[in-house]
Amino acid sequence: MASDMSELERLYKAESDPEVKERLLLVLKVEEDGMVPSRVAEELLHRSRTWASEWMARYRQEGVDGLKTRPKSGRPPDIPPEVALRIQKKLKESKQGWTTRQAYELIVKESGVKYHHKHIYKVLHRWGFKQKVPRKVHINTASDEEKESFKKGRGKS
Repeated sequence: MASDMSELERLYKAESDPEVKERLLLVLKVEEDGMVPSRVAEELLHRSRTWASEWMARYRQEGVDGLKTRPKSGRPPDIPPEVALRIQKKLKESKQGWTTRQAYELIVKESGVKYHHKHIYKVLHRWGFKQKVPRKVHINTASDEEKESFKKGRGKS
């Protein structure tokens, strides 16, 4: 714990993460001004009593480092990484383009995981695939030879 209040104030002023800064303000008001944590939370920070007591407990156990946000693991992927790599390899090696329906069927066949058809776009994008969109081609465009002869003719005047 930071025993010197000026140290807490310095940390508060230097902190860039707004969540950590809010927690530091809670600790400052409780430790420096002698306020009750639940009152600081409700009146100044518009937070719950539970929030205040949890963060004060973490501060008392771990010090200032306890006020920092810890990384969260997140939800594990539905498709195991080795199966996902196998599917990606099949999609890349294919000479043809894949529709989302075809990609969906391949994913179900290889992994047994059924995604919503709209989620297939997100999965493919996460894997680095992009949707191919047909582009308009003008019918009356000059051939490459005509373009070259036009370029050569422009330089002469």
